[in-house]
Amino acid sequence: MFTGIIEATGTVTSLRQAAGADWRITITSQQLDFGDVNIGDSIAVSGCCLTVVALEPNSFSADVSNESLACTNLGKLKSGSRVNLEKALLATARLGGHMVSGHVDGVGKLLESVADGNSVRMRFEVPAALARYVAGKGSICIDGTSLTVNETKSATFTVNVIPHTQHETIIGDYALGQQVNLEVDVIARYLERLLLKDTSRD
Repeated sequence: MFTGIIEATGTVTSLRQAAGADWRITITSQQLDFGDVNIGDSIAVSGCCLTVVALEPNSFSADVSNESLACTNLGKLKSGSRVNLEKALLATARLGGHMVSGHVDGVGKLLESVADGNSVRMRFEVPAALARYVAGKGSICIDGTSLTVNETKSATFTVNVIPHTQHETIIGDYALGQQVNLEVDVIARYLERLLLKDTSRD
C-alpha cells in the first residue's frame, strides 16, 4: 500500500525488453533514500506498484509485464522521462494522503490547465468505465499523487494543484494532452461490490 504522497522524482535511464521476456525499467533518483530499500520491495512509479529486482546506490530496476504496459502510461516512457516515486507504506508511517494500492485503473488525459490563484486547476478526461468511481470532494490518484476532486462532469473531473505539488512532482511538467495513470478510491470499488447483487452463486 501507498499514500499518494510523493517522496521524490526520478529519471528513467532505460526501458528495454529481453527476447521473449517482460520489459525492464531502470530509474535513477538523487532524491529518494534507498538506504532502507531491498530487493523484492515495492516502489510506486508514477502510481504503478513495481517490485525492485536490482539495486544500486542511486537507482533501481523493476520488471514490467506486457499487461502493465497495456493498462498504464509506462510504455510511453523513454530514457530521460521523469517519474513520481513513493516507497511502500510502513505500518508506523503517517497516512497523509489516502490509501493507494498502486494498481492503476486506467489512463486519463489532461484537457485543460488554468491558473487559479497560486494553484493550477486541471481538468482531466477519465475512461467512461471509471467515471462512476470519481466523486466530487473524493480522492483520486494521478500518476501516484493523491489529490482531491473538485467536481465531476460526465467523463471529466477537475483538481486544484498547489505550488508545492507542482514543484515536488511531475505534475508541473504536464502539457495539454498528457496521458496520466489514474487510480480511483478503492473504497468506491468495494462499496460497488457490496451493493451489487452477487450472481456468482445463482
